[in-house]
Amino acid sequence: MSSSPDRPHDGPELAAAESLRLIREQQERARSGLEPDGRLLCLLWGVAWLVGYLVLWSGARGSEGIPSAPAFVVFGVLLATAVVVTIVHSVRRTAGTRGASRLAGALWGSAWFVAFVAYPFIIGGLGRAGASDEVIGLVANALACMIVGIMYLTGAACFADVSLYVLGVWIVLTGAVATVVGMPTTYLVMAFLGGGGFLVITLVWQVVETRRRRRARAGHVAAGAVEQDRTDG
Repeated sequence: MSSSPDRPHDGPELAAAESLRLIREQQERARSGLEPDGRLLCLLWGVAWLVGYLVLWSGARGSEGIPSAPAFVVFGVLLATAVVVTIVHSVRRTAGTRGASRLAGALWGSAWFVAFVAYPFIIGGLGRAGASDEVIGLVANALACMIVGIMYLTGAACFADVSLYVLGVWIVLTGAVATVVGMPTTYLVMAFLGGGGFLVITLVWQVVETRRRRRARAGHVAAGAVEQDRTDG
């Protein structure tokens, strides 16, 4: 009696190929779940900077380039929220890792806190030393950019993430341009090049990541089909 075209072992082999594909996808999700999500952080800082710096610019137009106290309060709340969320997100994402990876994540997350605790003392010291309001404003903005930018650069080194490195470079360069143009245009540069740039990068990043996952999924399916053909042959 001739054998059926659908041989009995086809089912288990197809199931094995599908299982292999699912395992690969699970491993990819697990790996990405143990590293800080650069897209989330980019979106977070994009919103904080776009809204915060527009508030500063709006509050500075009628006061010789110096924002009003309420504008600084709003900006401070937005900045503090972004810092706290970044720390919590980074620590939680790396909590499931072990050894050097876990230590690197914990140290990177805590470094945000240390840097921004020191930040107001540096700005306050400039004021006590007699720096003008314009100088203090420019330095405060540039220092914040340097802190955030360098933190992204070090995060890229910790997690081998080129995307975080690109973000760090963008922040540092934006801070440099914003300092050169002077008050109060500084705040517009930070709002649109800094915050707005972050939001555009987030959108592009999401599109690229979606396409990458689709290609990876298609590759897994193709690999399973090739394995099945080899078995059938």
